[in-house]
Amino acid sequence: MLRITLRYIPFGNDVAFLQIKQTEVSSIKSYLPIFYLHVYSAIFVLLAGITQFNSTILAKYKRVHKVSGYFYSGVVILLAAPSGIFIGCFANGGLIAKVSFVLLGVLWFYFTLKAIILILKGEVIDHKKYMWRSFALACSAISLRLWKVILVYLFHPAPMDVYQIIAWLGWIPNLLIAEWLIKRKI
Repeated sequence: MLRITLRYIPFGNDVAFLQIKQTEVSSIKSYLPIFYLHVYSAIFVLLAGITQFNSTILAKYKRVHKVSGYFYSGVVILLAAPSGIFIGCFANGGLIAKVSFVLLGVLWFYFTLKAIILILKGEVIDHKKYMWRSFALACSAISLRLWKVILVYLFHPAPMDVYQIIAWLGWIPNLLIAEWLIKRKI
């Protein structure tokens, strides 16, 4: 993911994925800055999120867990999820993909906010459950790309068909795995 993110340095309007988003880039003034906000904030979310599930950090470095947890949550709620919802409204793949990406962003925002509210109330177990859900959705950036490679390699579908499928496969299996882990571990 870091390598993918680094493709967008320096800022440009025709780099990588943006090459197929030129209509949005040229006609929606806010698209490019919001796109970059999403790309850059999401990489920090993934890095901060990884620290949240390490048992050594949880046991020995509670302050690190707390600070990185608030960083993760703040970036998701203020930057990554809202920008994801915005760019989801302009997703390739028509209404099917747009609904998926907007729903992903809304759920990501909700699960993260709910986790914060729960920890502030001292409800640690429920907080953990919502953070697992939140991070599962954060990881959709990774799984979406993995599914794309698998589908293209195995089936060679049309590009827009791939986009409609991976829009949902990018996050629904992640959420199902998170629910399985919650039932099993928490």
